[in-house]
Amino acid sequence: MNLNFYRQPHILAAGAWLLVVILFGKLLTDLGPWYFALQQPDWKPPDWAFGIIWTAIFLFATIAWIIAWEKATLRKQKVVLSILFLSNGFFNLLWSLLYFKLHRPDWSLYEALFLWSSVLAIIVFTWSFSRQSSLLMMPYIIWVSLAILLNLGTVNLNGPF
Repeated sequence: MNLNFYRQPHILAAGAWLLVVILFGKLLTDLGPWYFALQQPDWKPPDWAFGIIWTAIFLFATIAWIIAWEKATLRKQKVVLSILFLSNGFFNLLWSLLYFKLHRPDWSLYEALFLWSSVLAIIVFTWSFSRQSSLLMMPYIIWVSLAILLNLGTVNLNGPF
């Protein structure tokens, strides 16, 4: 991996994606009275763990994007790869908006299926030319799968919204 950033715009793009998703995700995540009043499934991880887990997942995803970009041989692959990651970032932020700002865990549960699908699309798309990138995305899809179950549990314990 070449780290001459000024000669590698894809590294800057992936880094910008990482910063935007983390920073806006943090701004959209309001752990205020509404959130703490929700009944949560007993198996929910502690709140402090979420930031650590999401940061690690986004770092892996950023590295996956950079590696896949460098292994892609066709311009079309690079365009599709960028669209997939940008869509994924959008779905991630939309989930946070629906859940934390609009207080609609029910809507975010449906939206989470799009988030999960966006991660799967990256895994499937990159598999043929960058298995390493696909594997780096595995913690992401596992975590989103668990998050969907947690979201479902929250909806079941607190609904209707």
